[in-house]
Amino acid sequence: MSSGATGLIIILAVLIIFVLVILVKSVKIIPQARAGVVERLGKYQRTLNPGLTILIPFVDRLLPLLDLREQVVSFPPQQVITEDSLVVSIDTVVYFQVTDPRAATYEIANYIHAVEQLTTTTLRNVVGGLNLEEALTSRDRINGQLRGVLDEATGRWGIRVSRVELKAIEPPLSIQDSMEKQMRAERERRATILTAEGTKQAQILNAEGRRQAAILAAEGDAKADILRADGESQAIAKVFEAIHKGNPDQKLLAYQYLQTLPKLAEGTSNKLWIIPSELGEALKGVGSALGNFAPDMPSANGSSSGTPTGNGSVPAKGSAPAAAAAPAAPTLADSPEAQI
Repeated sequence: MSSGATGLIIILAVLIIFVLVILVKSVKIIPQARAGVVERLGKYQRTLNPGLTILIPFVDRLLPLLDLREQVVSFPPQQVITEDSLVVSIDTVVYFQVTDPRAATYEIANYIHAVEQLTTTTLRNVVGGLNLEEALTSRDRINGQLRGVLDEATGRWGIRVSRVELKAIEPPLSIQDSMEKQMRAERERRATILTAEGTKQAQILNAEGRRQAAILAAEGDAKADILRADGESQAIAKVFEAIHKGNPDQKLLAYQYLQTLPKLAEGTSNKLWIIPSELGEALKGVGSALGNFAPDMPSANGSSSGTPTGNGSVPAKGSAPAAAAAPAAPTLADSPEAQI
């Protein structure tokens, strides 16, 4: 191969490489959720959106792509002094998003570092006006104040701060020990109060239950006594009615009275038996009844006193002949023991 042909091949190869370089420099593909800033001869020319775009080689320059998604940046712990002169360590997390690629490129050199420093200074200003207890219990308040200050300051940088969160607030170890002791004492106090309240309620309920039981028992006893009294009253009324319907005489009543007397001595614990004063009258009645109905005695003429008379009648009780024929026998009421 001649030297001319070799030179021609070299020139063609150089031209092909040059064309490939131009194509690579001029054709750019922007991914989704990314944005690119194009400078033409060192001056801002336009912002590239996602998709295919053509650049002028050696004239246009594409700066590093910017991420348009919401980003999360965790900053290292910051030492902050509270209002009561206590040093606490606070970890923060910032959520932000690039809304203007041109401002984020030309208005601030490093927006992440700027957000970190702004968060630190704002956090010290906010927490410096709170004591330790307020700083530990006012996270929402601190987050809101931080977000408002950061969003206002970063708006001209083309950045929108959506959220600011405090990951941890760590007081000094001595303060932590004191807080743990305080919380332990508070829990023990609450437990003691709850135990006392439970005991009190239990005693109240037990007393109420005993009172209700006593009331119900008393009501039951009262109703039982009433029903028992009603039953006894009805029984007495029926007995009284039956006795009056039977029209008993004095003899039967005296006999029933004598049958009732032994019941007074029933029971093994009875040591003394008091005889009623009516016993004599009852014995007199029984004795008189027994005397009137004594067996017939034969008379001198062979007739008995209980034999009917000529008119067929029996002499009436208490008549003179009967009293002469059968004198009344002495009764128990006339004995010395009954008189005693």
